[in-house]
Amino acid sequence: MATLKYSRQRESIKEFLMTRKDHPTADVVYENVKKIYPNISLGTVYRNLSLLSDLGEIQKLSSFGGADHFDGCVTPHCHFMCTECKRVLDLETEDVNDLAPKAVRNFGGKISSCDIRFFGLCEDCLKNTEV
Repeated sequence: MATLKYSRQRESIKEFLMTRKDHPTADVVYENVKKIYPNISLGTVYRNLSLLSDLGEIQKLSSFGGADHFDGCVTPHCHFMCTECKRVLDLETEDVNDLAPKAVRNFGGKISSCDIRFFGLCEDCLKNTEV
């Protein structure tokens, strides 16, 4: 396997994601990284997000109401998506790692990963519906 050439832009994208808990889209990543690298293209951001995801250095969260969202945290955790405002949030849960062994008991194949997502109304949208 060939070694990957170091890229300051790719490293900046990863560092930006590590500072965020709101799971930004590629467009949000682009707008923020562009402040550091004014000549960076949206295509470069997309390619680097895809590469970082393929390498397991970030998580790509697909099928959340259209646009992909990206997460700098790769340790096992759950996500919540608001069906109203489309925000994606980390969901603090216990025992996420205990789920895979339980699933294997009733499955003849091999499970390589787990992605748990919850859907509903976030706290802000819930408050707005009560007004």
